[in-house]
Amino acid sequence: MVFLLRRSQKFLPCVVNFRKVLGSCLVTGRRCQLCHTGQASATESPGREEASYPLYPGHIPTSPLQKALLTVCSACMALYDPYRHDMVAVLGETTGYLALQKLRERMRNDPEGQQILQERPRIRLSTLDITGLRALPEGTFGREYVRFLDDNRVSPDTRMPTKFVDDEELAYVVQRYREVHDLMHTLLGMPTNMLGEVAVKWFEAVQTGLPMCILGAVFGPVRLNARKLYILTTDLIPWAVRSGSNASCILNFYYENCWEQTVESLRNEIGILPPPMIGV
Repeated sequence: MVFLLRRSQKFLPCVVNFRKVLGSCLVTGRRCQLCHTGQASATESPGREEASYPLYPGHIPTSPLQKALLTVCSACMALYDPYRHDMVAVLGETTGYLALQKLRERMRNDPEGQQILQERPRIRLSTLDITGLRALPEGTFGREYVRFLDDNRVSPDTRMPTKFVDDEELAYVVQRYREVHDLMHTLLGMPTNMLGEVAVKWFEAVQTGLPMCILGAVFGPVRLNARKLYILTTDLIPWAVRSGSNASCILNFYYENCWEQTVESLRNEIGILPPPMIGV
């Protein structure tokens, strides 16, 4: 695995100009969009016509070829720099269609998940009462979530908006997944360093089946030193896999209504096992 990464690092400088490639792809996509909307033939199917224009704010229609190009480039850049969250986001959108469909079905078949799909809640600074959450008692979900944001200097507003998913409801599913990612860090007790991120990715890979999560779980460890790799393989991966298998679908919980609940009780409700008592 280390050998493959080293070989890929020699190749990756060839795709460092990804923004130019992406820009070219999107320009081509807009040209194709104009072509389809301005010169659509009478023989085109309704589904084909629908995919030729934006389906939701920020949506960028792309052809299968363009999606393939986006997948290859974003995967290379994400391997080269795992902290390129924009590239990780693009990879998740271009490879996750089947997994997102399964996640949506799980939400539709659950009363709380169905409610979330209908109401479309968002986790952003504009929708959160950060002051109120910070005033909650120690150990509550809301208080520990704000502590996580403060300690790791992250914001819920840094999550990328969905752009390349060609289904309006699935676009919300992937957006919801992104916005509960930090909540998973809080419930799993994992920081945002590489070891913590890989542990969370193993949990999310089992839970969601998203190819992006699987790739992060498999290739993320190659950047760890021997001590952290030992901790990951002996303690964190077995725990994350067991927790992911045991837990209910993480998208079927209306976390905005759980702020005053203790982290321990919410873990028990979801089915997340207590994290290992090790220094991550």
